Order: sequence, then C-alpha cells, then structure tokens
Amino acid sequence: MDLQYARFFAIHSRALAFTIFLCALAVLVGRSERVLAQQPEIVWTEQERPILDKIRTLRKLPDDDRARTTRQLALQIRDLPAGMNKVRLANNLANLSTEGDFGHDALQEVATTLGTALREHPLPATPKGPPAPYVELAALVCYEHVEGKLDDPQYAAAVAKLQADELRHQQANFTLTDLLGHTWTLADLRGKVVLVNFWATWCPPCRSEMPDLDALYEQFKDQGFVVLAISDEEADKVKPYVAEHQYTYPILLDPGRKVNEEFNIEGIPKSFVYNRDGKLVAQSIDMRTKRQFLEMLAQAGLK
Repeated sequence: MDLQYARFFAIHSRALAFTIFLCALAVLVGRSERVLAQQPEIVWTEQERPILDKIRTLRKLPDDDRARTTRQLALQIRDLPAGMNKVRLANNLANLSTEGDFGHDALQEVATTLGTALREHPLPATPKGPPAPYVELAALVCYEHVEGKLDDPQYAAAVAKLQADELRHQQANFTLTDLLGHTWTLADLRGKVVLVNFWATWCPPCRSEMPDLDALYEQFKDQGFVVLAISDEEADKVKPYVAEHQYTYPILLDPGRKVNEEFNIEGIPKSFVYNRDGKLVAQSIDMRTKRQFLEMLAQAGLK
C-alpha cells in the first residue's frame, strides 16, 4: 500500500506542478499581450505617408538618384510639423544616408533635419541611455564631419557613448578562426594595417561593400594590409556565400557574438582601421565605397 500511495502521490504532484506551470505561462502571456496593447500604433498623416514610402524604396535607386532623393526628403521632413513622427522619419532617413557615398551636402541636409526634429521634439533618456536618434546624430557629426550639435543633455550623453565605444574599440583584442581554419589574434598583427569589418550574409549594405574590400585587399596585401571580416553567423551560412563570390580576404566566425559584444556592434556593416602601431585611426558607421575605404586606409599610411 505504501508503494502504491507513493506512486499516486508522485503522479499527482507532477500533474499539479504542470498545472501551476501552465497557469504561470498564461499570466506571462496575458501580461505580454497587455503590454503590446498599451503600445500606441503609429499613425502617419497624409503628408507623412508619401515620405515614409519614399524612404522605404531608397535602396532601389541608383546612387545619383538616391543622393538627390535623400536631400529632397530631408527638406520635406524639415517642413513637417514638430512631433515624434518627424523624429522617426528624420532618423530613418539618417540610418540610410550613410550606406555609401552620396555626398557631403546630402548628409548635411540629413543631419540638419534630424537636429531640427530633436530640437523641436526632445526625447527623454531610455533605460539603456540616450535615445537612438541622438546617437545617430552624434555619429553623423563625429564620423561624417557634418554640423549638427545640439545643446541637449541627451545629445551630450550620445557623444559620451561614442567616446566610450571608441575607447573599447582601441583596447579590444580577440582571437577568432577563419573559414580555412587559421587563427587570428588582433594584438599579434602589430606592424600591419588591419581593417576589422563586421558583416553578415543577410545584410544588403554588407554585401555591397565586399567586392571593394576584396579589391583593396588584393591591392595592398603585399604592403602588410590585412582584412579581418567577422560574421556572427554559422559556418554553413557563410561558407557557400563566400565560395560563390570567391572573396579572398580572411572571413572569421563569431557565432557566440563575443567579439561583436566586445566592440558593442549594434548595426552592420561597421569597419575599424588600425595602423601599424595598433592605434585605431579610422572607423565607419555604415557601408563604405572603395573611395571611402581608401580615405580610411590613408589615415593608416596606405596610399
């Protein structure tokens, strides 16, 4: 009888535990649904919707048309009434404006529009720090050399964040293995010019800059130039893509994202150039063209 009772008790205890688990799961799902329900849906006005649609199709335009359209969109957004939607549109445009070489004038209009939107409609700090539009504006000012500084504590916090990230990038070191099984350690490459590039096969701007990176690697590798291209994807996704396009520079794998986290990578592509002394001398916040890469490499002494 004792054994039968023990079995009965064990079975019903497991059933009770499973019931409690289902109840807890239902509570969590209910909370998640309430949180989602509390998030306001973005409502675009008749004036804003066409601008949003054009921003979404920017990547389909040839570079000359894209530069002209980017500038026009910046001016159109600047004429909108102040508000969160204006900030959203300005920030979305800024995110796309650095995917290539569309000219300083276009970038300046984009930065001016984003700064105007934030000045008219300031945003509070988030639990993770300054809101993304402030960080985007600060990056444009710091790395694209446009005017756009704001007298705003969140902008100051964004600049401080970029400076902290730069220090992390300068102090960073890693050891990763490439697709051929070779191991690379950043600190061991003193005496060479090193370009560290973060990318992924699913990223259109990453794919766009890779042929130029490969051409530059072939051009300068005999002068001690090394490209370390880091993907956080699995090998079975990366290998076929690299083989198809026959890229020759080292492709390193970071499936656990430890190096991505060390560099605080929040968007790709990103590139960092270290000179022969291991000093970080240039970095990009987005896709670069061959001309732009050459400008970065020149700061490390390669011409």
